Amino acid sequence: MAGWISQHARTRLEDVLDELAGRSPSWTELISGIHIVADYPQDPADAGTNWPNLIALRRYSTREARRLLVRDALVRLDNGTYGVCVDCGKPCPRADLEFKPEAARCLTCQAKRDRMRR
Repeated sequence: MAGWISQHARTRLEDVLDELAGRSPSWTELISGIHIVADYPQDPADAGTNWPNLIALRRYSTREARRLLVRDALVRLDNGTYGVCVDCGKPCPRADLEFKPEAARCLTCQAKRDRMRR
């Protein structure tokens, strides 16, 4: 990957990491404020009480998963394989990487993977 493209990609990936870190509480901070009601059978009112906590946990896990993808992309950048699909070996379109800089697959391979996961 050309030097200026590589530097641009590194900057984009580091910006994503900074953004994720800036609005993400630590796991300890998140758990300390969560009290999930687990009495069974669960009263519908308790389910409503748990909902915001469950959403917070899901958002945390989604951010952590994306953070891992970004770190993997930085490793691929260092190895010289950034921008190359990990499945088929073809180049990923620059527009796709601009939209989702941590992408490891081309759109075709990602679509196949998504269909298999369903």
